[in-house]
Amino acid sequence: MSDTSVVVESELRPARSPLMRVLLSRDAIFIGVLLVFLVVASLVLPRFASPVTVGYLLLGAVPVLLLALPMTLIIVTGEIDLSVASLVGMTAGLIGTMTLGGAPFPVAVLVGLAAAVLGGVLNGVLIAFLGLPSLAVTIGTLALYRGLALVFIGDNSVSSSNFPAEATGFINAKLGATGIPLVIIPVVFVVIAFAVVLHFTPFGRGIFALGYSKEAARFVGIRIAATKFGLYVTSGLVAGLVGVYWVLYYSARSDSATGLELTVIAAVLLGGISIFGGKGTIPGAIAGVLLIASVNYALRLQRVPDVVLIIITGSLLILSVVAPSVFAAIRQRLHVRRMQRSLPGTGPV
Repeated sequence: MSDTSVVVESELRPARSPLMRVLLSRDAIFIGVLLVFLVVASLVLPRFASPVTVGYLLLGAVPVLLLALPMTLIIVTGEIDLSVASLVGMTAGLIGTMTLGGAPFPVAVLVGLAAAVLGGVLNGVLIAFLGLPSLAVTIGTLALYRGLALVFIGDNSVSSSNFPAEATGFINAKLGATGIPLVIIPVVFVVIAFAVVLHFTPFGRGIFALGYSKEAARFVGIRIAATKFGLYVTSGLVAGLVGVYWVLYYSARSDSATGLELTVIAAVLLGGISIFGGKGTIPGAIAGVLLIASVNYALRLQRVPDVVLIIITGSLLILSVVAPSVFAAIRQRLHVRRMQRSLPGTGPV
């Protein structure tokens, strides 16, 4: 038998069934971790499993959940958007100041959404068409949009009670005695739409191809600039919608959603989306969002200070970036050792 045959035979392994591949995938493992945490927290914390807690937890997770959807697509392409939280604040500030000025709420919402979309357009033009690095551009627009929020609303604070009762009532309405907010229903449809686009359409396959290799994507005819531009405009639109949600559930202030981009990026990366692009799923991102939201809420129930929550979020962000590289290096090392053992006259290094 030739050496090549020995190597080939030694590398053969029993094929895994489709069910096993799903159960051993990173998404399934991460969802399992989320479920284990929820069960343990429900058993250890008396108030964690109550309908009231479920309602507050989900309502608090909605902004991060929505922002994580376009962020997932953008990071899969190998780019990033650090300006999303500032766009939320700018939208909230604009809606708040127009409402104080006597403008009808629907008009204020439309103007706020238009401003957020224009913010996404600016990001898209600078990154997609001018070829500037997304990290530098969105750091700059992060400051720009936060400054505009301060210009729009100043030191004023507009509470949710100043907005139409029908709108705030919808945000706070629950599905019977379950504690699940009614607003989760449209959010679920948005999640499904993003999942279908990323995983079941040619556009989504182009996003993955762009993240793997821009040169290869260009070679197969993917319109790189148009794809990136569309993603940043979509990110701006979603940030605008979150801004509307923010004023109805929280309030309108110049510092609304400050620091939220850190939580969004941490959740996305924790859910298995590669910071280097080309890898990730919507279910993984959702699991990351829910895990961070659950951990933060459980700690708040224990009256842990907010500064500790920020430290934990930052630590999870570092872990989500470092861990995949460490695991990949370990797998590569084990593979090399198996190959070396299979060759005659060689042993492990």
